[in-house]
Amino acid sequence: MADSDDEQAIPGPTGIQLTQLTTGAPVGSSELVDLYDYPANNEICLRANMIGSLDGAATVAGLSGGLGGDGDRAVFAAMRANADVILVGSGTARAERYHGAHLPVSVRQRRQARGQGEVPVIAVVTASGAVDPSIPLFNESEVTPIVVTTASGAANVASRVPGAQILVAENHLHTGKVDLRAALTGLHSRGLSRVLCEGGPSLLGTLLAARLVDELCLTVAPTTVGGDGGRIVSSPTEAPTAWQRVLLLADGDGYLFTRHVRA
Repeated sequence: MADSDDEQAIPGPTGIQLTQLTTGAPVGSSELVDLYDYPANNEICLRANMIGSLDGAATVAGLSGGLGGDGDRAVFAAMRANADVILVGSGTARAERYHGAHLPVSVRQRRQARGQGEVPVIAVVTASGAVDPSIPLFNESEVTPIVVTTASGAANVASRVPGAQILVAENHLHTGKVDLRAALTGLHSRGLSRVLCEGGPSLLGTLLAARLVDELCLTVAPTTVGGDGGRIVSSPTEAPTAWQRVLLLADGDGYLFTRHVRA
């Protein structure tokens, strides 16, 4: 689920009825944020949040927002409420017309009380540095975005988005590619340990292949799409990963919300 132009401010869970399917218990708005909290330590924890249809499609007409609903937006907001940084591929940021994060006052106060910034920063991953300076993320964000790139890409970013925060993360044995492990270390050194990856499929595939994803949260939309659209993960080779489910929610519209930790 992406922060698209049509959803500049993602609504909270007020008025959305979610239920824990394992217990049958309803989930209130404050409890929802707690259910998606991160471990209480300063270690890097990377959570990925994606949405897919019943037949495995990750998008409708090329965008993930076409699969979403009110319950999905509430869960999406709860995850953002806890994150220090939101990691997203440059292609997804461009296609979904990303904005900076928007959070209500109550969530900002909660974050301040636990030593977080009022809103999470967006970190865009691009090896080439070819970010789109016209998207709202680079013009309307409350917190200056971080661009994670290579040494050669850094100059491209600086020319396109003057004043952008740039994090160079490159493995000298594989020049021209972003070293995502080094990127996470660099984010951690900036005090950003609670990481939320919102895709796209290529970025998630690379993170999974490197075994850098600690949690995978998947919204299953009650729809089929057909066509030849991609899945939530795209990678050139298979990288099987075992997961253990720790949370299963549902809403009245038929959406399922799963949270898994790496086994």
